[in-house]
Amino acid sequence: MMGCVAGIFPRLECTLATMMSIAGVYMTQKGFTLIELMVAVTIVGVLAAVALPAYQDYMIRSRISEGAVFVAAAKLQISEGADDAVRFATLAEEWNNQLGGVGARTKYINSVRVDDVTGEMVVTFNQANIGAIPVNATLRYTPYVSAAVPLQLAAAFLAHVQGSIVWGCASTSNQVAVQHNLPAIALGTLPAQFAPVECR
Repeated sequence: MMGCVAGIFPRLECTLATMMSIAGVYMTQKGFTLIELMVAVTIVGVLAAVALPAYQDYMIRSRISEGAVFVAAAKLQISEGADDAVRFATLAEEWNNQLGGVGARTKYINSVRVDDVTGEMVVTFNQANIGAIPVNATLRYTPYVSAAVPLQLAAAFLAHVQGSIVWGCASTSNQVAVQHNLPAIALGTLPAQFAPVECR
């Protein structure tokens, strides 16, 4: 360290000498130490371990949500024929015959098909384009005629009960639908973690 020398402005000269000495220490230490690099790599690793799976799950859920657009179109068509079993079966068949018998197809959806008796709608997803889901994973939508106790559509046809249509949805779980008295005819195979909230 440079010493303080007596001069015209001794205090100022001493302060400048101290500052130059400190600057000299920092000038000689260039780059990062090994410890600093290891800490930085560890932080990046932890962030990647937490953020990457969350981002991948988000991307899968956003791709799955595309199915809701086509389900809405099929629901509308089904609702138009929900007052008569014969008319309903005709509309379901018309829907299913689209695009060579798959009902609807996109980059993320292999098919959207409607059962012409029960009205159950099965959305089958394209695992190759979506990501880490089972091959041909499905969501299942079950139609009910709204009443004090909702009546499944096929049963409503037999009982000649009419009313607005409400839907239960199932992935590998259907707890939300069951809470609303809309149990599924069968569960889907899409893991519930990727399904829309109403299908969990």
